[in-house]
Amino acid sequence: MFKKFTGKAGALLSKPMKLGLLLTTAYGKLVNVDSKENGFEQLKRLMQTFIRLVRAYMRGDYRDVSKKSLVLGVAVLLYLVTPLDIIPDFIPAFGLLDDISLMAWFVDAFSKELTKFREWEIDTTYEHIGGF
Repeated sequence: MFKKFTGKAGALLSKPMKLGLLLTTAYGKLVNVDSKENGFEQLKRLMQTFIRLVRAYMRGDYRDVSKKSLVLGVAVLLYLVTPLDIIPDFIPAFGLLDDISLMAWFVDAFSKELTKFREWEIDTTYEHIGGF
């Protein structure tokens, strides 16, 4: 199933409007969660960082990321927002396990890319406020 999303993600990178809609939907899914768990909050921030990275890439502001990383990350977003889950989210205690597992893999696989992007954001913000 994830392989299918990887193919769709590659096609979405060339369609800014559809990719923008995906980013908005994924962002909404991440910020509307009621959980107060620290681990989830950290995961939410990482996914929000990835969404900002894709938006910066779409604008042409940030290009220091491989296309393969973008495709895989967008595939993760597609999986998160699709109503068809391996384990439906409404099943108590088990429904979010597949989503959490996929996001845990994403964090492990993309932590260096996200750290590099955050550093770029900080440097860019500092430049805009007259730091250089």
